[in-house]
Amino acid sequence: MKCIIVEDEPLALERTKEYVQKLPWLQLTAAFDNSLDALEYLRGHSVDLLFLDIQMDELTGIQLLESVDIQAQVIITSAYSEYALKGYELRVTDYLLKPFTFARFVQATERARENATRQSAPEKQFIFVKTEYRLEKIMLDELLYIEGMRDYRRIHTTRGRIMTLQTFGELEQEIPAHIALRVHKSYMVALARIDSVERERIRIGEVLIPVSDTYREAFWGAIGGK
Repeated sequence: MKCIIVEDEPLALERTKEYVQKLPWLQLTAAFDNSLDALEYLRGHSVDLLFLDIQMDELTGIQLLESVDIQAQVIITSAYSEYALKGYELRVTDYLLKPFTFARFVQATERARENATRQSAPEKQFIFVKTEYRLEKIMLDELLYIEGMRDYRRIHTTRGRIMTLQTFGELEQEIPAHIALRVHKSYMVALARIDSVERERIRIGEVLIPVSDTYREAFWGAIGGK
């Protein structure tokens, strides 16, 4: 994926460059310390991914997104969480809150890569899970949440519940991250089924599901929250 970085903090710019260079699926084609030069570049060049700071002189990252039709995916890098909602209104791929770790950076770029792959492939509509002596078909648009119960995972759908010995890791590989996300060591949730989030707890119907510290940042990034 061809990418550019727009970042006016020298140290943050160098760190993002280092992170990009570690990932073989990213090709850095340009880096800018101001949004005006980036805007001029984007008018004449095609890129796949844009790492964009928000707080910049003359033209902010948000103003840049609003001023030109950017076809590339955008990952915002910012020290300010209050712009997250506006970013997701502009359909950004992810929102990295500075200082972010390399692991979090990889997670964001993996999301961008999944999006690019999904655009060129049919949307996954169902999976099969092992239950007793058969494979059970689960339509992903019927998924509510998945609950860990010792050695078993209980899959809750609009049609009912299914028990499986498959691990959360196996289910995460099968279910695209934009459909269902791990939020706790014992829970995955279908993002489209979330009714509300209250005090680090997700409400799906009458069920309250906790969000643990391990998964909090990725979860808020996925829903465009704080």
